[in-house]
Parts: sequence; structure tokens; C-alpha cells
Amino acid sequence: MATLPVYRWHLAPDGYATRRQLRAQGLRPGGQGVAAQLERPRRRRGPLVAYLYRIDCAKPVRPMTPARWAALARANAARRRCPACRRDAGYVIPTSLGTCVPCAFPDPHGSEGST
Repeated sequence: MATLPVYRWHLAPDGYATRRQLRAQGLRPGGQGVAAQLERPRRRRGPLVAYLYRIDCAKPVRPMTPARWAALARANAARRRCPACRRDAGYVIPTSLGTCVPCAFPDPHGSEGST
């Protein structure tokens, strides 16, 4: 098995791109393997690594179908629904809380304000 070419940060030759760079161009890797990698040295830990793909082998991003849009809408709605009170919180529920803010921090004094 051949080893991957390794380039320093910002020194990769033209014709290579990361997944994010491909996506910004409307492309996807399309089944190709990693062609090269970038390494950015760090002082106290191992280097940061970014994998590169060949742009000429990349394929266009698949278009969103109505079924995909519907599935995405259902997934986002599920992220807004509180598992404790089953209400739509109106925002994505933080995974650190696991529930909506009123369920995570119930008001000990009831719903009356202290004025």
C-alpha cells in the first residue's frame, strides 16, 4: 500500500481540496479515497491533519429531493421538541440540558414574578 503525500499547511498543490472546500464549490468526494493530507504543526500535541481529495475526480452534490427536505424538517422539529413536556421549545434544545430551559430550571416560586 502506498503512503499518502503529506503537505504542510497552505502548501498543497492546486487540484486538491478538503471536503469543506469541495462543498463550497458544489462538489463531493464521490467515492474516491483520500489523495493526500495536510499537516499543521502544533507545539504540545500532534499535528492537525486535514485530508485532501482530487478536484478532477469529485462529483456534483446530489440535489435535495422533496423527500429529503421533508426528512430534514422532521429531524429539525425533533431537535426542538422537549422530551419532558413534549412542547416545541421554538429553539434547538441544548444536548447539555436534554430538556427545554423551563423544564431544566423550574421556577421554585411558581409563575408569579417578584415585583
